[in-house]
Amino acid sequence: MTGGPVRIGVDTGGTFTDLVCLRNGRLEVHKVPSTPDDPSRAIALGLARWADGLAGAEVVHGSTVGTNALLERKGAIVALLATAGFEDVLAIGRQDRPALYDLGVSREEPLVPEERRLGVRERTLFDGSVLAPLAPAEVERAVERLRSIPGLESVAISLLHSYANPEHERRLAEAAAPLGLHLSVSSEILPEHREYERTATTVANAYLGPVMDRYLSRLAAAVPVRRLWVMHSGGGLLSVEAAGRYAARTALSGPAGGVLGGAAAARAAGFAGAITFDMGGTSTDASLVRGGPSTTTEAVVAGLPIRFPMLDVHTVGAGGGSIASLDAGGALRVGPESAGAVPGPMCYGRGGARPTVTDANLYLGRLVPDRFLGGRMRLDPDAARLGIEALATEAGIEAERLARGILAVACARMERAIRAISVERGHDPRDFCLVAFGGAGPMHACELAGALAIPVVLVPPEPGALSARGMLAADVVKDYSRSWLGRTRDADPRELETSFQEMEDRARREMAADGVGPERLVVERSLDLRYEGQSYELSVPAGPDAPGRFHALHRERYGHAHEGWETELVLLRVRAVGRTLFPEPVPESEGSSDSSGARLGSCRAVFKEPADAVLYDREGLRPGHRFQGPAIVVEMSATTVVPPGWTARVDRFRNLVLEPR
Repeated sequence: MTGGPVRIGVDTGGTFTDLVCLRNGRLEVHKVPSTPDDPSRAIALGLARWADGLAGAEVVHGSTVGTNALLERKGAIVALLATAGFEDVLAIGRQDRPALYDLGVSREEPLVPEERRLGVRERTLFDGSVLAPLAPAEVERAVERLRSIPGLESVAISLLHSYANPEHERRLAEAAAPLGLHLSVSSEILPEHREYERTATTVANAYLGPVMDRYLSRLAAAVPVRRLWVMHSGGGLLSVEAAGRYAARTALSGPAGGVLGGAAAARAAGFAGAITFDMGGTSTDASLVRGGPSTTTEAVVAGLPIRFPMLDVHTVGAGGGSIASLDAGGALRVGPESAGAVPGPMCYGRGGARPTVTDANLYLGRLVPDRFLGGRMRLDPDAARLGIEALATEAGIEAERLARGILAVACARMERAIRAISVERGHDPRDFCLVAFGGAGPMHACELAGALAIPVVLVPPEPGALSARGMLAADVVKDYSRSWLGRTRDADPRELETSFQEMEDRARREMAADGVGPERLVVERSLDLRYEGQSYELSVPAGPDAPGRFHALHRERYGHAHEGWETELVLLRVRAVGRTLFPEPVPESEGSSDSSGARLGSCRAVFKEPADAVLYDREGLRPGHRFQGPAIVVEMSATTVVPPGWTARVDRFRNLVLEPR
């Protein structure tokens, strides 16, 4: 590999690990089977394709390590230091119920059990004044209690109102530092009010920190590159050091790249609004884009509130590897259990013993056995048939009907995910295009769009690797916040400016440490406002017109606003963005509509009824080409299914644009 800087995006999925290499303005895509026991092995295997240029390369990595550690409760052994009397805030949480009418609902167990939640005698008030000082003897007592906990790996320190005065937390952290443990201090991790959310986020950070440190150390040793970046949940990049220090920011690292890639594809194609639909091997991620990706600071991951700014992604356990089964009442279930990469669907021939969504697609002829992964991997139709027929016999129905039912149940789950981020938030799906990607997304996109009355489906080039491609375009992003709590009109502009300047100075120092110079740095200020008496807030750009923007946003989000009501200022935020130079797609001229040159033949596929579907090679499709369904488009990273009644055209960016006739 010679000439020009090299950047490689890596997305570790449940079934396959996707890699996209950018060199001299050209992209190359590669896929390898994932290694769930240690994702770094699959990454090293995939990067070996460009071994001769790795020493000078930058690698951008979207990681599922943090997500999986939270879901499987396989994080570090953590102790919590909290203000005496507030040790159990993790267990008490909030009064809201996860399921309002479910009398048997239970909350997730706290990440720190009761015996490791330690009280410290001290008290700081909401205004930062000290009611009960932290005595040196109390500091020493806390450190001795930590020293006595067997196997302790990490400590979370979250004291009452430390966002207003962090001195007591700093003293405890300095005293605990010689123990050599991973330290997460709430006044550094999340200096905001709301004790439960701040404590829960700090504990999650402590729980994931050692796990991420170990994983990133293995990865850095396995892939000796010039620079390694980690995608965070807000759609930006973190250095390896920062990813270990702020590990909870990576809780939804994987889906973030797909949202950025889908948003960029829709924007280039001329769509103002888009719903990104990323269906992989184990899950489906959906997000709404209007003017830019949607963000939230109220994310709940694996039952835990994490208050860092994140892309607003709704995830359901429906993917190509989702296992089909019958419940106790004989009803068909699909997922959330997945066959994953090992053993994978039955048709992979790696020991899978239960049918999956992928097996159902193959049984119905919607996957071409000899064209999977561009012909690099042949699927086993007989294995899929045996699995589908065995489950059909158990259910007492015909095998074809069962296979169609598997796809219908999976689509119903994905439809609910899209409704959750659109209809339930006041957005009409008919106003958006559906950007379909992931290894399985383009196979189900048309049926899903039809169920939601979405008028157009956009399938970008190399859809199976779009998440990795989106990571290449990600900026280096750091978020900072500071609590304020007071009436907006009473805020002193000079004090606000001082606070903003302090956060921006920190941002410039940390960005410079990550190699981001001032010529690439953009700093954005915002305010979190609410009406007096509200317990939630909205973020708007800082400035004299912030209250007016808040009223307008409140009306858009909730359908009403109260312009005459007093507003409160809750938080100051600074977002520092180090711009990444990424080549914009270049439109091509459209030519003839005749797509016959890309035809590979035909196959029998089952939709509502069996039909002869035309096979197309995506590499042979050019801008301007048009064709009608039923059709199946094959390429290395994914398969696109165009059902009967749908038309397809190739736009100037080589996107497939699918519309119902």
